[in-house]
Amino acid sequence: MTGSRADVCAVACADLFRDDGEILASPMGLLPSLGARLARLTFAPDLLLSDGEATLVAADGVAEGWLPYRAVFDLLAHGRRHVVMGANQLDRHGNQNISCIGPHAKPKRQLLGFRGAPGNTVNHRTSYWVPRHSVRVFVSKVDVVSGVGYDRSAGPYHDLHRVVTNLAVLDFGGPLRTMRLVSVHPGVAVSDVVSETGFPLEVNGVTVTRKPTAAELGLLCSLDPDRRREAEVPS
Repeated sequence: MTGSRADVCAVACADLFRDDGEILASPMGLLPSLGARLARLTFAPDLLLSDGEATLVAADGVAEGWLPYRAVFDLLAHGRRHVVMGANQLDRHGNQNISCIGPHAKPKRQLLGFRGAPGNTVNHRTSYWVPRHSVRVFVSKVDVVSGVGYDRSAGPYHDLHRVVTNLAVLDFGGPLRTMRLVSVHPGVAVSDVVSETGFPLEVNGVTVTRKPTAAELGLLCSLDPDRRREAEVPS
């Protein structure tokens, strides 16, 4: 068994936390959460996981410690956190929109709002998970800036790490910290990603995203026995 596209995405999300050390992982969504738990069980044993409320937990959900909400802001301010957020829009500089579609003064569609995106992006490492890679998400210009991109002055702790989608893994290693295609998932062509991206991508040296090992597949089956991850990742 080599694993499905959803399994590859889960492992790619896990690899986001590689070499992070003892920091708080704040994954938002099923696949990023599976990735963080998988990382904790394999190559990132020092990773701190939260239940999203006030408790630090092990990968199996067993309580390990207390983390009141106010303490999260201390970790945030000191950069000891890696958040994986979603994005309704992303541009080539990493500006993210989760606020609204259309003009902010009179939007066509109201979304989540700014939430913690500005503070996350200027204070600590931030990655993104996009389950449907398309030109509607990867746009030339976001309608509203929620998370701050590299074309804006954001201070010394600004650290946009990677973007994982259902098609590929990307980072900001292109010219002037623009988005670069790092790897395509097995069965995906570079042209597939380029055609679903609404701006030019740096595409030199693209590899293939690694497949999960047999041990990782076994852990994913234990963490998600009902395979809910399959519904989140279109092939």
